[in-house]
Amino acid sequence: MAKAPRNGPYICGIDAALDVVSGKWKGLILWELDEHGVRRFAELRRGLPGVSEKMLTQHLREMEADGLVTRRVHAEVPPRVEYSLTEHGRTLNAALAPLGDWGVDRLRRERSELVEHRDAAALPRP
Repeated sequence: MAKAPRNGPYICGIDAALDVVSGKWKGLILWELDEHGVRRFAELRRGLPGVSEKMLTQHLREMEADGLVTRRVHAEVPPRVEYSLTEHGRTLNAALAPLGDWGVDRLRRERSELVEHRDAAALPRP
């Protein structure tokens, strides 16, 4: 049985897609999981400078409900929770790749700075 859309009805496919990726951090979560594979919560948080614990938790829950992310809890003490992309999440990430290319071209055109991911951890958190 298909789940009900979170914010539907939609007027077009872009509307439906943006519902799933809306929020500042969802695209970056998709990218982080695609780039690094399975990640624990703290690893995701370190990889996304500026995200709050509350916002990361909220986005991960929504992404899990949308079938983009799998949350796996290991029966250990303390519990270990890992997140990974589903196949559906991988296809969305692939669909977003041209948008990322467009963004890089925009940065070049405007001569804006692109922070390399390995340097992003050095950015201050709010």
